[in-house]
Amino acid sequence: MKLLFATANANKVRELKQLLAKSAIELLSSDDVGGLAPVEEDGTSFAENALKKARAAAEQTGYPAIADDSGLQVDALGGRPGVHSARYAGPNATDQQRNEKLLGELAELGEVERGARFVCAIALVYPDGRHVVVEDECRGQILEAPAGTGGFGYDPLFFVPELGCTFAEAEASLKNQLSHRGRALRQLVKLLES
Repeated sequence: MKLLFATANANKVRELKQLLAKSAIELLSSDDVGGLAPVEEDGTSFAENALKKARAAAEQTGYPAIADDSGLQVDALGGRPGVHSARYAGPNATDQQRNEKLLGELAELGEVERGARFVCAIALVYPDGRHVVVEDECRGQILEAPAGTGGFGYDPLFFVPELGCTFAEAEASLKNQLSHRGRALRQLVKLLES
């Protein structure tokens, strides 16, 4: 089965291809179809944004399309950055700038619990309009300083007790087993195979 992954994020494409390596699903990227028109992520939830992106890609290309929306929710910040995770420090900010903003906001609060969760919603939309959305999460804690050089985004700050390290320090296969995206994708694969 061919599925189009509606994203321009090469890190996410690589991660999902690793997760799908043993399945019968062939993942196409936006490059494989000549690119996709940008979609404004203005939903109020991860599921809304994922569905909007997948629907646009399926309509544009005629392929069944999947799209994810994911982000970090920090308990002490009332769930921020949430759906604004990628744009948290501005539209063109780097991962380092987003991480610095997050650490700065937590420092301003003083001694607080640093519990957080990564959330991922993945939507699958068929060209005929049928769709399904799955969502999962991974709980962890925000460190006071980055650790590790792997991964992307907030991975160097996100300590996962089950791993005993941050996502940026974990081997890709271990991260994929426990990550929010890995868990959501496994749900989706099960639905596709059933």
